[in-house]
Order: sequence, then C-alpha cells, then structure tokens
Amino acid sequence: MHTKLATVLGLAAVHSSCASKPQDIEAAYVSPTLYESLSCDRLREEATAVSARAIAASGAQQKKADNDAVAVGVGLVLFWPALFFAKGDGASAAEVARLKGEMKAIEGASIKNNCGIRFEAPTAKRAAKKA
Repeated sequence: MHTKLATVLGLAAVHSSCASKPQDIEAAYVSPTLYESLSCDRLREEATAVSARAIAASGAQQKKADNDAVAVGVGLVLFWPALFFAKGDGASAAEVARLKGEMKAIEGASIKNNCGIRFEAPTAKRAAKKA
C-alpha cells in the first residue's frame, strides 16, 4: 500500500514540475487602456511587435516543455535521477502569459477604435505545415 501511495505522490510531484505547453498558459491581465489612445496604424505596429515576441517566447516555452517531457520519460522508465532535469515553469511561462495578455489588450483597443485587428490562434493544420 505504501509503495503505491509513494508512486502516485512521486508521479504527481514530477508532473507538477513539468513546464507547461504555451497553448496551456492563460493570458495575464493587461489593461486595454494602455493601447486605447493609439491610432490604428500604431496599434498595427504594436500588434506586429507583440506577435513576433509571442512567437519567440512560445517557441522557447515549447522547447522547455519538450525537454521536461523527455527528462520525465527517461526518469520514469530508465534512470530516476533524470527527473531532476525537469525544470518546470519559470520566466518564459510568465513572458508567454504577459504577451498573451498584451495581445488581448490590443484586440480590445482595436475593437473600441474600430481598427479590425485580430490575432489568430495557431491551428493544428498550420502547425503541421510548419513542421
């Protein structure tokens, strides 16, 4: 009984230390009032810049999640000390959340100013084309 409980608790601890995939990270709140006074052209510039930074941050977070998944897989199957290489979420996850929040704020300001700026979420079809 104790072995089963220890195994379950160990798996739960390991799983909680894995880095999140970027698509699973919730947006942090960013006030749209920061962007509401900007012209549509300036909002488009901001949208382009934020989008580029979000792509880079999401790529870094995805790499971190992939590395953690490999470390956990190796640790569970072959070599338990590999579990110490799973780093979990950190600054890159916070950056993804903040940038997602900025994208929402820019969209909110765009709606208020009738600029028509929309961010598209990556789809599985588009992601498969890039791979």
